[in-house]
Amino acid sequence: MLAHGALLRKNIFGKDQLLAIVKDFRNAGLTDEEVALMVLAQKITLEAGKVTEEDFAIIRGFGLSDEEILNVVLVCTARSFFSKTLDALMVEPDAIYKELEPELITQLTLERPFS
Repeated sequence: MLAHGALLRKNIFGKDQLLAIVKDFRNAGLTDEEVALMVLAQKITLEAGKVTEEDFAIIRGFGLSDEEILNVVLVCTARSFFSKTLDALMVEPDAIYKELEPELITQLTLERPFS
């Protein structure tokens, strides 16, 4: 979350909106499509075995093709795998991330120590 959050902070969102997204993306001023994609991403990450065709139908409703949906699934699962690998190996984030606002560091690291 820290790496992606830093990119989003640098290129798209202000600190307050990014904090709002982390705390409750459903009520953070995102578009309906962005919220639907985040709902799907969250479900893939936390409950991949419970993803249904209905979940994909919601995304198709925003005009995404099956290829684009596959890309979403692949990005979510690859990111999850990579993040869990880093966590299991207790890899410390790069020092560049210390340039983020302290509140963002706390939220994006899920309050884990960041020396």
